[in-house]
Amino acid sequence: MSTTAPHSRSKSLWKGKDRPADTPASDFDDLDPVITYRTLFTQNLGVRDPLRVIALCDSDAFYAACEMVRLGIFDKPLVVLQWSMLIAVNYIARKFGITRMMKIQDAKERCPDLVVVHVATYKEGEKEPGYWENPDTRTHKVSLDLYRRESVKMLQMYKEGLPEDTEVEKASIDEAFMDLTRPVRQILLERYPYLAQVPDDAPLGLDTPLPPPPQVSWQQLGTIIPMDPSNEEVDAPSTWHDVALSIAAESMEKVRQQISAKLGYTTSAGIARNKFLAKLCASYRKPMNQSILRNAAIPNYLKPMAFQKIRFLGGKMGDALANEYDVSTVADLLSINLDEMQNKFGEESIWIYEVLRGIDHTEVKEKQTLNKSMLASKNLPKPITQASEGYQWIRVLAAELALRLNEARGTTPNLWPKTIVLSARNVIAHESRRSKQAPWPFVRELTVEVVAAAADKLWKELVDPHAPMKIIGVSLGFTGIEGVESGLKSIDTFFKTAPVSKRALDDDPDEDQSAATAAVGGAQDTSGERLSKNISKDATSFVCSRCGQRSALPRSATRTEVERQAGLLALQLEHEDFHLALELSKLPDDAPPVREAGRAAINKPKKKKRRKESPQGIAKFFSKS
Repeated sequence: MSTTAPHSRSKSLWKGKDRPADTPASDFDDLDPVITYRTLFTQNLGVRDPLRVIALCDSDAFYAACEMVRLGIFDKPLVVLQWSMLIAVNYIARKFGITRMMKIQDAKERCPDLVVVHVATYKEGEKEPGYWENPDTRTHKVSLDLYRRESVKMLQMYKEGLPEDTEVEKASIDEAFMDLTRPVRQILLERYPYLAQVPDDAPLGLDTPLPPPPQVSWQQLGTIIPMDPSNEEVDAPSTWHDVALSIAAESMEKVRQQISAKLGYTTSAGIARNKFLAKLCASYRKPMNQSILRNAAIPNYLKPMAFQKIRFLGGKMGDALANEYDVSTVADLLSINLDEMQNKFGEESIWIYEVLRGIDHTEVKEKQTLNKSMLASKNLPKPITQASEGYQWIRVLAAELALRLNEARGTTPNLWPKTIVLSARNVIAHESRRSKQAPWPFVRELTVEVVAAAADKLWKELVDPHAPMKIIGVSLGFTGIEGVESGLKSIDTFFKTAPVSKRALDDDPDEDQSAATAAVGGAQDTSGERLSKNISKDATSFVCSRCGQRSALPRSATRTEVERQAGLLALQLEHEDFHLALELSKLPDDAPPVREAGRAAINKPKKKKRRKESPQGIAKFFSKS
């Protein structure tokens, strides 16, 4: 990748919109790489493969679609309600100007015939969530179990319906990335067998460029993003990467039709050379469409785009770029050379420089489906002021945990947690957030009553009935979920002993975080690559690969190995829930906004605080204020 020539110091003070309008050709100099026989035969080019093909498939109005399928309603305006706010709007309702997060009263004024479905909720005494009349946040808890189950079905259909060797990565509850590079390469060689062998007269042997490709017909493959938005007739000769894109589009169109026919859900897809561009163009023409971004169309597609709409370039980072250079579009920022950007925002800002030019080397990698943790939590609109009032919510949370674990055991029968954890937030107590945990013995039939009984025991240990309390949130979770080991004790031993951690864990989930975790099947696997690779050498902190935030345990948390592991797990769970809550764009359950990720720590007496080092470089733009 080449960069523009460095500007002088005086020129580096130019504002972006005052710089020359013409973007140097070197800003997009990798759009038509030479494809040789060596390129075609090499199997380990990875993210720099010039024939790389990535797709992003996104369900159309997923929550609303799930309710439409459940009710058999496909031709009426429908919205999904969570308490008083809309969290999903189908495309028919959107024609009336109805949007997410709108008040239900406003939506009904715009469309009197609107079908309103409140999400399923748990309530005390019920083993499963239901669609109750007039659910009340004071007695019910939101359930996203339906959407989580349907998401799993769709993910499985992607894996079964796409060609063998396709890598599928779940991106969120309604999105998945697909790396089709390997299967497309195989189909390419089968479809054009003359490429499978280097010609005898090839002047450079393996390094001889491939012969010109056939002209691609894009009919029935989706929407082709034009090279020149102002004149869609402008085109360019097909390249071998275009051929690869067309093969991938065939596979994506087929699997999308299968999902529609079998599950009833419509999807939209984006197909391009990397994850960033696939994600971007998936929303080019929604719903029920797939958009294909050829390399030749990348410059004119990106240049007019408001750069702050690009993921991670909004917020403080985007504001800093906009204020520093007086810019608003990608084209404005292309005139800022790499040296200048790194001098201002740190060495890590090279990813900004690259993404503006359509470069993204992020891998598509299947995530481990087994979740090591499950969490159910509830922010309480009416605080608990007496210990006896907590048992109602313990029953509700226990029902959710029992249902989710039993569902997981339906596909993996030997799954079992090692620990049960109960947490509460008491705003009156000196230590406002406390947790109790205990080993979870094996029992063949997991019921709500079994989970609730164990949680009741922890509640008695956690809450002092004689002390003042104003508990505004409770959570119940399983951790250490894995295959059952031999020699596990029976459930009876749980009630004969009181194995509780010496120091209470600090946990601060809210209901929307719990809902987000439930929707994707629990918190991310804490032993998974994305988290574990960011854990520090002393295993007392980790750096989030999404936002660069470092979260660390206090020294007191390392007193024992068990406490260190539990504390680090709490940090990771809370930070993962923070990101999941943002992705799902959920509203708090009458609760304050999500607090800064990474504040979980083990409760301890107040000590003199160490001076906290300020984030340096680009990291300071992602830290929470």
